Amino acid sequence: MTGASIGVRNGIIDYIGSGVPEARVRIDAAGKVVSPGFIDIHMHEEDFEKDGRRYCIGDRMLEMGVTTVCGGNCGHSRQPLRVFKEILRELGGAPVNYTMQTGYNVLRTRDGLGPHTPSTQEQREKYRRELIAELQEGANGISFGIEYDPAITYDEMLFAVTASDDPNHLVSAHYRNDALKNIDPVRELVRFSREIRPRFQISHLSSCSAYGNMQEALDLINSAMERDRGLNFDTYPYNAFSCPIGSTVFDEGCLENWGKTYSDIMLTGEPYRYVRCTEEIFRDARENYPAMLAVAFSLREKDIRLAVKNPAGMIASDGLLKNGSGHPRAAGTFPRVLGRYVREAGELPLIDALRKMTLEPANRLRLFTKGRIAEGCDADITVFDPETIMDRADFGRLEKPDGIEYVLIGGDMAIENGVTVHRRLGRFIPFR
Repeated sequence: MTGASIGVRNGIIDYIGSGVPEARVRIDAAGKVVSPGFIDIHMHEEDFEKDGRRYCIGDRMLEMGVTTVCGGNCGHSRQPLRVFKEILRELGGAPVNYTMQTGYNVLRTRDGLGPHTPSTQEQREKYRRELIAELQEGANGISFGIEYDPAITYDEMLFAVTASDDPNHLVSAHYRNDALKNIDPVRELVRFSREIRPRFQISHLSSCSAYGNMQEALDLINSAMERDRGLNFDTYPYNAFSCPIGSTVFDEGCLENWGKTYSDIMLTGEPYRYVRCTEEIFRDARENYPAMLAVAFSLREKDIRLAVKNPAGMIASDGLLKNGSGHPRAAGTFPRVLGRYVREAGELPLIDALRKMTLEPANRLRLFTKGRIAEGCDADITVFDPETIMDRADFGRLEKPDGIEYVLIGGDMAIENGVTVHRRLGRFIPFR
């Protein structure tokens, strides 16, 4: 509705209409877009043990207009959910709302299994029990990162998913391989979705298929979604991916497969903070700093654009930071889509972009009172200037974006006139 007034009372949208009801606080949003708060369905939450009890990525999420996130992706919960919830309570809240998946890979890692070490049936049963406990703790589903642990078999994933018999749980997976010569890694995930009871999310299709075959992958997924209503995917708007330099992603032969050189990989931590690799630096980082995040400039922009503007799919950051450093997607994803892909390039209409970052992820996460501006819904609201919104974070500085003017979480002001005024309005949202 253009030119309407929106009234908020007790954290809920209480009024939408042409009148001007009395209010304790007024926001003049003339000429601005009043949107549901953005929802990031795929990010990587704080690691409170390694990075300290501070919100590195949560603060960045808030600054780009995000009000709710889903962490625990790619098989890597960064701490047990019970611990995460306790720390949120101790810190008196969070910058944004958190909902969480529980990662499968981390169970193997805690058990001492290497990426190429198969699990026994006894271990799989143990992991299944641990997954059940995390789901009972309030996780919304299970995630896998099968590229990071190639020993995870298809049957092992099927067995793990039996931890849930609830079709409303969400299962997600980071593909097995880059889709370089064919889209078999995507085909595997489409098949997997058909064989499980919960709904299924293909993680960050952008970094899987942006090697020249994105349209083929999208055609497969779009066709499969017509038959499989549980299937969907998320994508981010950058032509570079990021993960730990010690992971299997950077194993021997990766550069040849991508057609890239060592200088196309940038490291993000000391002693190589934002340094482009040489062969010597690459090998030193792999051996001595394997947990350091690296950024690989290996993806094709044309393919990224195809994924972003596809009618299906959701916008997500895949944001991951260590000690406050990492890929700029953690600080710029949503303004980047609205500024560069909507306003400047005209790749998709504003309303479609907003749907892919609000309503669709809200429905996917069963957060039916979020992701929409409607009476009775949560007052999680982002007000932005459509003429100025733009990402400013780059591969070196995670600066906050332009154009985010107000953010409300639960009806209270988190950002006012572009300035963060409250960083503890968010909470953990258990699966329901």
